[in-house]
Amino acid sequence: MPRTIRLVPPSVTRYSEYLDCIADFAGTAIGGSGIRDPQQPPVADGDVIEFVTARLAEEDSDTELADGWVHCTSRWIIDAETEEMLGFIATRHRLNAFLLAQGGHIGYSVRPSARRQGIASAALELALADAERLGIDPVLVTCDDDNHGSRRTIEKAGGELEDVRDGKRRYWIGEGPRPHA
Repeated sequence: MPRTIRLVPPSVTRYSEYLDCIADFAGTAIGGSGIRDPQQPPVADGDVIEFVTARLAEEDSDTELADGWVHCTSRWIIDAETEEMLGFIATRHRLNAFLLAQGGHIGYSVRPSARRQGIASAALELALADAERLGIDPVLVTCDDDNHGSRRTIEKAGGELEDVRDGKRRYWIGEGPRPHA
């Protein structure tokens, strides 16, 4: 039976669950998390507080962001029954040049021990509903060309492959006009 998940805002009250999730990645990059350096996630108390605060501030369109960053809704993927943190998902409110070419509107990462259980598919479905509420149509979702699991997840969600750029598969979901560089 598939796990039921929910998406929750980042919170320092989930510090121990966050650390457990980060440890599961065992030093591999954590894409889609909103972590500025996915190879070096914040783990110290103060760094995690700063990370959570920044992610929550990015949701507010009045927050001034650093060059190259866009407003974004970051969520942590939580098992609805056990409250275990299963990963990260982020919905960027608009595309800049980098996101149009490489990152897309939605990025996600599921902890290695929870993969192949339908978690990414369920999280993407919820994030697509959030994107619709934000008026984003169509939604661009990308994955590494060799990431077959993510590829299947995006295609299952209705993603239509536009092209592959610099090792990234670029999929569009939705009927609206596609932006161009």
